[in-house]
Amino acid sequence: MNRTTLPHDRAPGSPQPMLAGEKSSTEMFLVKLFAVVPALALAAAVPLAWGWGLGWVDIGLAAFFYTLTCLGVTVGFHRYFTHGAFTANRGLRIALAVTGSMAMQGPVVGWVADHRRHHAFSDREGDPHSPWRFGTSGRALAKGFWHAHMGWMFDREQTNAARFAPDLLADRDIQRVDRLFPVLTAVTLLAPALAGGLISMSWWGALTAFFWASLVRVAVLHHVTWSVNSICHMIGDRPFTARDKSANFWPLAILSMGESWHNSHHADPTCARHGVRRGQLDISARLIRGFELLGWATRVRWPKPERLARNLKGNTA
Repeated sequence: MNRTTLPHDRAPGSPQPMLAGEKSSTEMFLVKLFAVVPALALAAAVPLAWGWGLGWVDIGLAAFFYTLTCLGVTVGFHRYFTHGAFTANRGLRIALAVTGSMAMQGPVVGWVADHRRHHAFSDREGDPHSPWRFGTSGRALAKGFWHAHMGWMFDREQTNAARFAPDLLADRDIQRVDRLFPVLTAVTLLAPALAGGLISMSWWGALTAFFWASLVRVAVLHHVTWSVNSICHMIGDRPFTARDKSANFWPLAILSMGESWHNSHHADPTCARHGVRRGQLDISARLIRGFELLGWATRVRWPKPERLARNLKGNTA
């Protein structure tokens, strides 16, 4: 992947149209199903937790699948496929596409196209999920928060992958993974239940694992990811110069695996590390470093002092 010619780096006046028609009725139904059902499971989690239906096996499985699928999104879908922050060998490339798909946030090509479009038009007309879309009044920002957090997914407009992700459309391996998204959705929901059943040797263990490590885990990951779109474009620290209102929001740093250092990311989108300042924990960057040491990832774009200094606010050099 050539990091210098990624589609989201092109000028907004590209001859390719920004949208590619509308999502089908089936796609809209699945978006609502995947957004609403895990959220309902999360709402039911609190009373369920009192006294029954939750054990260490459920917690362990939920933590394992959360970490696996979250890193699939942060390292794979985001830093690698969207921004080309490093070069991956074929095995790692396919593995990142598979584990990212298991987060149930949509097929890899559509996810990447949406995010590259976000960066091309961040907090401006054309951004699919800016919280500033409706204005700056209290009412407008409340509406904008909902839109950026999850409302944008219910819009029927579909980002044109031919414009924003032609590299992935031309990749046969990634196209196969993209088409397997329904199968990988079934895997990410059923694997925890199977593991819970086998570990406990009971149907009850399978049921509780399905609830906590499948439904609740997916819901939590969804809302953490969506919070980067909403909260991290509204409140937080902005030490670096960016074209938009992206902000660093430290309370989400661990759950988002480093994605909530969002101002740093928007100031230097292709950088493999988002938590670039002292004390900013970035688990995704640590994993990329591990891949680099193993020889699976090369040409990693690590932060450079001169680039950081150039992007700092108040620097007139």
